[in-house]
Amino acid sequence: MAVPEGPLVVGIDSSTQSVKVLVVDAATGQVVARGQEPHMVTSGPGHESDPEQWWEALRAALDSCGDAVRRAAAVSVAGQQHGLVTLGADGRPVRPALLWNDVRSAPQRDSLVAEMGGPQWWADHIGSVPAAAFTVTKWAWLREHEPDAVAATRAVRLPHDYLTGRLTGQDPALHGGADHGTTDRGDASGTGWWSSRTGAYDERVLEHVGLSPELLPRVLGHGEAAGTVGDGLPLPTGALVATGTGDNMAAALGLGLRPGSPVLSLGTSGTVYAVSGSRPADPTGTVSGFADAGTGWLPLACTLNCTLAVDRVAALLGLDREAVEPGGSVTMLPFLDGERTPDLPHASGLLHGLRHDTSGGQVLQAAYDGAVFALLQALDQVLGGQRASESGGTGAGGAVGSAAEADSPILLIGGGAQGTAWRETVQRLSGRPVQVPRARELVALGAAAQAAGLLLGEDPAAVARRWSTAAGPAYPAVPRDEAALARLESSLTDADTLLRRPV
Repeated sequence: MAVPEGPLVVGIDSSTQSVKVLVVDAATGQVVARGQEPHMVTSGPGHESDPEQWWEALRAALDSCGDAVRRAAAVSVAGQQHGLVTLGADGRPVRPALLWNDVRSAPQRDSLVAEMGGPQWWADHIGSVPAAAFTVTKWAWLREHEPDAVAATRAVRLPHDYLTGRLTGQDPALHGGADHGTTDRGDASGTGWWSSRTGAYDERVLEHVGLSPELLPRVLGHGEAAGTVGDGLPLPTGALVATGTGDNMAAALGLGLRPGSPVLSLGTSGTVYAVSGSRPADPTGTVSGFADAGTGWLPLACTLNCTLAVDRVAALLGLDREAVEPGGSVTMLPFLDGERTPDLPHASGLLHGLRHDTSGGQVLQAAYDGAVFALLQALDQVLGGQRASESGGTGAGGAVGSAAEADSPILLIGGGAQGTAWRETVQRLSGRPVQVPRARELVALGAAAQAAGLLLGEDPAAVARRWSTAAGPAYPAVPRDEAALARLESSLTDADTLLRRPV
């Protein structure tokens, strides 16, 4: 391995099930060491995890990086969004954290939206209509179901805030409330109590859910430091600690995204987003109006059914996931777990247009088509809302692929991006060029870029572009498959009533 040309920085990705660490040359982006350590998600009625496990996993992942991590000059933590961490007076978690995918708070979410003036109020004031994933809904659930835990809480944190506080040793619960802890605007924008309009916590929301602002961390500005590394860690004492951010914001940093460049992430769920210079505010709730990790915005939409749904169809057919076949008239809406975009929480999968000559490979291709169709609809709403904001209008949407940015390649990331069938389906249904970045672990890379930006006094996205993190195979645009798109549109319209019926 080449000798590093610049100082070393550490990027941390604390995700739902593991902590990943990258030690990176700040000058070149070369990864000189990496570590990973799993942690557990509690089984039961919801999705919970003990923050102490995250901390122990982080220490172990840092240790596995060897001498390189002990030479690092700066560090940053990117964490799973929306999680609710409640700390007591002793600095320890009052209870396991409620994770982003714990949606027991759906009833509280419905009440909050209605009681605070409806979706338009939330879009105007907060920037997003909260989903059950948002932190504010989880706090409302906790108040209703576990009032003793709420009474014992002395600090409320997001996952990345908690780990940043442990790194610096400056979290309030560790010092009797002497310090308010820190967060960043990107992750704060996914709580539901930080206003994208004012850039501050919204007093009306906090009062409504009975949460004192004294329990919340200070929101740092772009380029500020959260502090320095404390004693007794594998990292050097005194190394700079950046603000950190949420995982989606870090992935955008890791790609060095410029405004208007669309990203399509193929994971268990699918995510689409683009950096924008205009504040998003979608009253339909489809597009979340997140802030990015800098001074801009990150409108984002999510579908529930992506690689896992398609892999399930392949398993049912007894086929390899790449064993797709062209042709035929079959369409599938693979909404196996309901759907978020379109908003069909009670939906199940639907298959239409079977013939005697329909092959299993054609059915599998139809599953890919249905999943990608939903993602492209979500992407068009992200880009459509961005265009409306920039022109002074409101709303989002239009025909798939109608965006003015149609010549800009879609950056395809996530586990599915390595699959030929996924990539070719995105090309065929979008009519746009596609680029597949070679860089992996983009969340940790984005955190490393943030640490490097703080250390070097540079814009982190510019650092990532200098590292060429988005470089990778580029595939040209192909003619859109209008016939497949028309079949999918028709199937969605014709089945609308059935899709909305609880199974």
